[in-house]
Order: sequence, then structure tokens, then C-alpha cells
Amino acid sequence: MAHILLLGKNGQVGWELQRALAPLGRVTACGHAECDLADSGLLRSVVRDTRPDAIVNAAAYTAVDRAEAEPAQAEAINAVAPAVLAEEAQRLGAWLVHYSTDYVFDGAKRAPYGEDDRPNPLNVYGSSKLAGERAIATAAGRHLIFRTSWVFAARGGNFAKAILRLAGERDALKVVADQHGAPTSAELIADVTAHCLRDVLRTPDDRRRGLYHLAAAGETSWHGYAKHILTLAAAAGVALKCAPEAVAPIASDEYPLPAKRPANSRLDTGKLRQSFAIHLPDWTFHVGRMMAETL
Repeated sequence: MAHILLLGKNGQVGWELQRALAPLGRVTACGHAECDLADSGLLRSVVRDTRPDAIVNAAAYTAVDRAEAEPAQAEAINAVAPAVLAEEAQRLGAWLVHYSTDYVFDGAKRAPYGEDDRPNPLNVYGSSKLAGERAIATAAGRHLIFRTSWVFAARGGNFAKAILRLAGERDALKVVADQHGAPTSAELIADVTAHCLRDVLRTPDDRRRGLYHLAAAGETSWHGYAKHILTLAAAAGVALKCAPEAVAPIASDEYPLPAKRPANSRLDTGKLRQSFAIHLPDWTFHVGRMMAETL
């Protein structure tokens, strides 16, 4: 029976991982209170004390806009901590599962991004996550890095809840329409993680270690996402001031934020699907599940 150390247990992905990893073996789950990733010494101690067969790191600095003013904090959690985990995992011969982001790319490519495309992050958050990826790869131990995009969950705050709140208060909304990607649920990320980790723990073959893109199938814009949410809400009988057709598309420069976002966040998931025999459902499937829980 495998022993898995899960970091970031209370985040959107971490919460789902507690469920998804449970059938694989004993899970030691830590939140910020038990293990602050900015404290490298503590992080090493936690790994050495637990001596896991696998480390799943769902903890991260994810405040994209705040990172522009707090680059050192983002670097400590998103770059230095993964480097420490990679060193400790290699020392134990353990697997390390880590999550990265579409924000490592600049969004200039017209087609979906593959794992071999050249990263060029536009913001501090993306740069810190890329540094974490590279630190893990440099350690050259057993690892799975999953780049994902537009993560959401029913638990906690999310884009859907914000849109529903605003649509209950206003007659019309304006939403960015020139950024494209696939909303990807924490539930899907956790289930795919468990599937892949089970496979690599079962076999001594390390050839499947490396970097993979993990995102739901299909694509939309934030504008299309918002309209879909309101369409589902209206069909469920939710009282809205703003109808789906009253959501107006706008350009990113009409809604400026401290951190620049890539226009193209689409990820090519062919490598993951082929390597682990996984089907990734269309983004609307898990959005529908989230909305059923939310409404």
C-alpha cells in the first residue's frame, strides 16, 4: 500500500485530491497550518518525517495580480519549494506530482500549446511557475508535472459564482472575449492525477515521467463561459436581472488588470491522453456538475 504526502489539502485541487487519492493508499494531508511552503526547512522536515512513496504538491501561490507586487513570495512558494520537494523526492526514490499553468506561455500561438512549445510568461506568477517546473526537471527524479488552465471548483470562490452574483444585481454585464481556453475542474484534475499516479506506482518503468498538459476538452472565451453559466442558471429557474444575451463581449484592454493574461490558453492534451489512456470530457460537463451543486 502506497503512502502519499499531499500538500495544499484545503485548496480547490487539494480538497478533491483528498477524495481521489484515498483509494491508492494511506494519505498524509497537510495544509498551510502544518506545512508552510515558504519555509524550506520545515518542508524538508515534513518530507523526511513522513517518508512517502509519492508527494503530491497542490499548494501554490495563485494570486496572479498580487504576485506583481509580491514576486519574492511567489518565487518562494512556486519555485523554491518545488526545488526542495524534487530534491527530497529524489533522495527517497519517491514520485513527485506537481501542478503548473498555461500562464507559462505568452498566448501568441494560434494553435493549442504542446509540451515542447517555448514558454514565455507574461507575468510574475507565470514566471515563478515556470521556474518551479524547471527546478523539478533539473533534479531529474521521478516526477509528473501537470500544466492546467482556468481551474474551477464548487468549493470556494470562482468565476461562475461571481457571474451569478453580478447577474443578480445588474441588467447587463461586460466580459472579456479575446482570451480563449478550457475551464478545467479541480475534480477532473484530481481524478486524472489519481489515475496516473496509480499507474506509475504500479510499474517500475520511469519512462512516463515528465511534463503533461491536463485540461478539459473543447474551448471557450470568458465571455462564452459567462453566457453558458447564465444559460444554465436561467434553465434552472434562477432569477436573474441579466439574461445570457445581455452579456456583452469586450477586449482585454477594456478590463485592465495588474498582471497581463495570455490570449491563447488552449493546451494540447494528446500526450497525456495517449500515455495514460485517459478520456478528457468537454469543459461543459464539469461546469454543469459545478452549477448543479451551486444553484
